[in-house]
Amino acid sequence: MPDQEKLQKINDLIQKVDEMKKQDKMDLSSDQDLSIAIMNLVSIEEHFFFTGAKTGKPEYYDLLQEVRKMRGDLLRKIVKNPEGEVWCISKHLLAASMRLMEVGTKQQGMGNKKEASELFEKSFDCYSLFWGLNMNLVKTDDIKKIDADAVNIHDTEKKGFLGKLGELVRKAVDCCLE
Repeated sequence: MPDQEKLQKINDLIQKVDEMKKQDKMDLSSDQDLSIAIMNLVSIEEHFFFTGAKTGKPEYYDLLQEVRKMRGDLLRKIVKNPEGEVWCISKHLLAASMRLMEVGTKQQGMGNKKEASELFEKSFDCYSLFWGLNMNLVKTDDIKKIDADAVNIHDTEKKGFLGKLGELVRKAVDCCLE
């Protein structure tokens, strides 16, 4: 994609985010905090499940249901119009992002910085895809893979779809005041 066209797409995204913020439809910094909270709630659900299974105490499953309900209520604040399986995809993208981040942090702690960096990148790719879906930035008719990393025939940088989406998410985040 020529630089001018790419710059226009990024500017369009920033304008869309600004308009949404002005209309009180979206507070991206608050929604980002909420998405991290949702990631943690998914992890808490998993811990209640495994604790219930390991201890044989069904009350942990009851707590799991309470947390699941809370997670669902909060996810509805971000995933407003899910079509198909976007609801479940969104939940799993957040869960995968959190797990990849945790494994990356462990790898970094063991001194495996290259492995950690790759895991962090994959974590951010999942997180970017979550936002791309829920900000209606992902349109399947725009995805035309030409080679392993190109999005379309005009893609000269060949960062792939997730790389391009990550750029847009970074720009949207950069323009938000906390």
